[in-house]
Amino acid sequence: MRNSIAKKTLLCGQRGVTLVELIVSMVIISIALGGVLMVMNFTTSHSADPMIQHQAVAIAEAYMEEILLQRYENPDVGYSGSDRSLFDDVDDYNSLPVDDPAKDQEGNAIVALNAYLVNVAVGDPADFGPSGNTVKAKKITVRVTRGAEVSLVLVGYRTDY
Repeated sequence: MRNSIAKKTLLCGQRGVTLVELIVSMVIISIALGGVLMVMNFTTSHSADPMIQHQAVAIAEAYMEEILLQRYENPDVGYSGSDRSLFDDVDDYNSLPVDDPAKDQEGNAIVALNAYLVNVAVGDPADFGPSGNTVKAKKITVRVTRGAEVSLVLVGYRTDY
């Protein structure tokens, strides 16, 4: 007899979950899960942006370094054509056509970077520095674009030292 009373007490003390409570908890969990999935989707879709920007910077820096390593002025028997592998002074790059796609120093297209356009402009010489101690310099502008998503401008100066 005592066992049957204890069983009744245990059964009466246990409570289940109603259908309404179960549905409400499922709705709350699905809303939270939906928010987490939206954040993951946004992060995944924008994860390539830093790589694209970094590639544009690397292209601009490579062109700028190549140009800054050239002479300030054309040597006496210097090259004045359009073959980039033979350029020997900064001004030769002013006539460089827009590279579509980006090219290496020998003029070969870089297949992996075929979505990037590169434009180079070399400005006229200007005097820089305090009066009496000026130095001639040419402004070099390298513009790298990739559709509407990337437009990068890198500016440097080549001085006549």
